Amino acid sequence: MAGAIASAMLFALPVCAQSSRLSLADRVAALEQQAQNKDQSGIGMVNQMQQLQAQVQQLQGQIEELQHKQQELEDKNKAQYTDLDARLGRLENGGAGGAAGGNPQAQGDTPPAASAVPAAGNATQQQPAVAGSADPAAAQGAYDVAFKAIRAGDYVQASREFRSFIKQYPNHPLTPNAWYWLGESYYVTTNYPVALQSFQQLLSQFPQSDKAPDAMLKVGYSQLELKQNAAAKATLTQVATKYPGSKAASLAKERLQRIQLQSAN
Repeated sequence: MAGAIASAMLFALPVCAQSSRLSLADRVAALEQQAQNKDQSGIGMVNQMQQLQAQVQQLQGQIEELQHKQQELEDKNKAQYTDLDARLGRLENGGAGGAAGGNPQAQGDTPPAASAVPAAGNATQQQPAVAGSADPAAAQGAYDVAFKAIRAGDYVQASREFRSFIKQYPNHPLTPNAWYWLGESYYVTTNYPVALQSFQQLLSQFPQSDKAPDAMLKVGYSQLELKQNAAAKATLTQVATKYPGSKAASLAKERLQRIQLQSAN
């Protein structure tokens, strides 16, 4: 009897040991699986973090690009307004003589014509009588209204008044100036196609006007804004060649240099 019990115990020991080993192996396997799952979860989180970081960097790049474009637009608008204010200031302070001094051609090889823009208020006495005009005072008054509007920054009203003046007085000595300031009123408000037409109309109808250098320069500027780069380069080169020594020629050369630097970069 005792021998039988001992035999049974000896037989049971390997079975228990095997069961214990299997249980331990299962536990190890389970732990390994848990560890693997955690690793995969960690890798997934790392991937998500990297994707989020990449998206943030992309958004930051887009924001910086938009800020750069906005700054360029603000600088360009500021330069345009500064240029216009300077021109108007010279015209206001000097009357007809100031207009000649503020005009690019005044320092060139051709004297300014009598159609220089007058200062509002005393322009009537400075401008010659208009041949063939039934009422020179009315024409001068209409021009002054348009000129005051553009000085005040009311470009919509200014463009309306200058167009009305041109239609009513197509051959007035101030008509070339009206075409020029009409173009300026559109250029400052970034309506470049219409501005281009106005400047070109001045050059077509009044090529000998003292406003021709300025108008040709603004043709080149408008072409640049419209991405007509080849035509703009040709126009600016023509300004520098046709009006040497003038302010318009100097500005044209500066813009051509900037274009070359931008192309090189």
